[in-house]
Amino acid sequence: MDLNALTAISPADGRYRGRTNELALYFSEFGLIKYRVRIEVEYLITLVESGVSPLADFPKNQFAAMRQWYQKFSEADALWIKDSEKVTNHDVKAVEYFLKKKMAELGLEKYLEFVHFGLTSQDINNTSVPLSIKEALEEQYYPLLQQVIDRLNGFAHDWKDIPMLAKTHGQPASPTRLGKEIQVFSERLEVQFAQLKKVPMSAKFGGATGNLNAHHVAFPNTDWVKFANHFVNDILGLDRSQTTTQIEHYDNLAALFDVLKRINNIIMDLNRDMWMYISMNYFKQKLKEGEIGSSAMPHKVNPIDFENSEGNIGIANALFEHLASKLPVSRLQRDLTDSTVLRMIGVPFAHSFISFKSTLNGLEKLLLNEAEFEADLEQNWAVVAEAIQTILRREGYPKPYEALKGLTRKNEAVTKKSVHEFVETLDVSSELKNELKNISPQNYLGIQLVK
Repeated sequence: MDLNALTAISPADGRYRGRTNELALYFSEFGLIKYRVRIEVEYLITLVESGVSPLADFPKNQFAAMRQWYQKFSEADALWIKDSEKVTNHDVKAVEYFLKKKMAELGLEKYLEFVHFGLTSQDINNTSVPLSIKEALEEQYYPLLQQVIDRLNGFAHDWKDIPMLAKTHGQPASPTRLGKEIQVFSERLEVQFAQLKKVPMSAKFGGATGNLNAHHVAFPNTDWVKFANHFVNDILGLDRSQTTTQIEHYDNLAALFDVLKRINNIIMDLNRDMWMYISMNYFKQKLKEGEIGSSAMPHKVNPIDFENSEGNIGIANALFEHLASKLPVSRLQRDLTDSTVLRMIGVPFAHSFISFKSTLNGLEKLLLNEAEFEADLEQNWAVVAEAIQTILRREGYPKPYEALKGLTRKNEAVTKKSVHEFVETLDVSSELKNELKNISPQNYLGIQLVK
């Protein structure tokens, strides 16, 4: 069968391809090959700029043409490299041969052996992968996460004055405001977003075992550490790890995956709360013509977007967890387990994207049911007991907690009437009684935290 959206094994490339398509440029096989070509080209240009003597007469006016090799990299180019790999059985070597072919076409045969000069394949892989992640984050992930945060902040502002019965342990608790409950999630996401941006995008670049052996033996008078730092930090915009084995140690990449996992967990927490609010009838959902909520029950409008998001987050986090725990561990200089695992990085990103977009869809369908908020508050006058007993404590009233316990812990409903009758039994001033009677579930809301 030919590969397409219907025959793909992974739903990220099949059913959900429309939600993940933008990630293909970074995490597909095509994307990885393109990044390898880019690293090799920029490395050769930087080598020329370094002034090593055999490249002193390299025609710098060819730099722009060389950069076109990755700027206009095509599927035909990628297929040429894949066909070459069938012969070499080495993916990075096939990229080297592709570039040597391109250089010959420009008449640069004299300099062919400076393609991939002194490098091992991991110098290319361990710069290509973090660069692809960095650009995927900046160009795709950050804007999508910001959409989620902005939508939540919008709700927090719109609903900042909506009184709401809080639930602790599933039981009625001190009232709150709906806007503040939403802001809890946006603020958590903003904190983790800031931490995400601070994780260094580390890269390894140091030859076969990390010591720049080949570079140093060929040109012992060149400061190769300075060269490598300049190339990785300044040209590629990454953060070069100074002391490595053949591979990057991946500790910061593990830290990155841990932050991404925390962000996903916050969104999962949001999904579950929204699911609960819908089940409590706090929200209804916008209907779409032609959609079916249940194949058996015509009345149902299921919270499918929040459920879809939760399921995809579970898959994403399982993979992020494996990546974070596996990649920093390797035998001696290196084993090949990191190579196959690195190829999976796009998969948890894809499932995260599916979940973000599903959550956004779910949020857009919400219809506030203010009447249910009001009814829930009115049916739970017992929650003002905390306020009454706290004021009585302030006044030095004897055993106020125990007094309120007698009011509220009965097998009968606590109502406005019963609360006010209880207040009248208290041996306090009429002014204090009026203060206590003015407290209601609708106004016992604490500080307004949403600006």
